[in-house]
Amino acid sequence: MALNDILALSAVFPALRVSSKKQALQELSAKAAELLGRDERQIFDTLNQRERLGSTGVGHGIAIPHGKLAKMDRLFGMFARLDKPIDFEALDGEPVDLIFLLLAPEAAGADHLKALARVARLLRDAETARKLRNSRDAAAIYAILTGTPATDAA
Repeated sequence: MALNDILALSAVFPALRVSSKKQALQELSAKAAELLGRDERQIFDTLNQRERLGSTGVGHGIAIPHGKLAKMDRLFGMFARLDKPIDFEALDGEPVDLIFLLLAPEAAGADHLKALARVARLLRDAETARKLRNSRDAAAIYAILTGTPATDAA
């Protein structure tokens, strides 16, 4: 699964300013709602319900909040690099500064899991994470995530 199938350049935020996990989820929900034309509260509630099961902070400064929404017709990804790391109750206790949000249709089953696995593999790569942390430009971040040349992203 190619990430450019689920991630658009307009869904990359190179310097999101938040001070807590809740605020991060609220900001991401608001941005996703705007991009998808969906209800912000519904997205936030879906993400929050998932977080109650256990943190989506997977370690090494990375979080992959995710959930399934009714009436979604495709997988949707969004990436944010935080301007300052925050406590995300991650499995390793480390603060998080790279967040990939993934929303899926209710019936997405295997596709949702494949996308989660693809994102996790990519972000856990130390060199990829280093490049993402050092980049301040949405097009450059998009290129790193999707494997497309930065000039094609614009």
